[in-house]
Amino acid sequence: MQVAKWGNSLAVRLPAAVVAALGLKEGDNIEIYPVGSGAIEIGKAADRRALLARLRKYRGRLPKDFKFDRLEAHERG
Repeated sequence: MQVAKWGNSLAVRLPAAVVAALGLKEGDNIEIYPVGSGAIEIGKAADRRALLARLRKYRGRLPKDFKFDRLEAHERG
């Protein structure tokens, strides 16, 4: 892969083999994150439906009388 200047940012050019392996098309969002020393991992970013499905598995896990207190959560002692 090649890193190139794109305006004020840097861009990564993905080889056709990587694009095909991930099933990417123009406009898709990807996630790139470091794994270990000098290595990265690339994956297709989850779409909105997948993100909502991940959040729904936590539905109903808090007691019904639970109240979130923003001020209490951010108290500094």
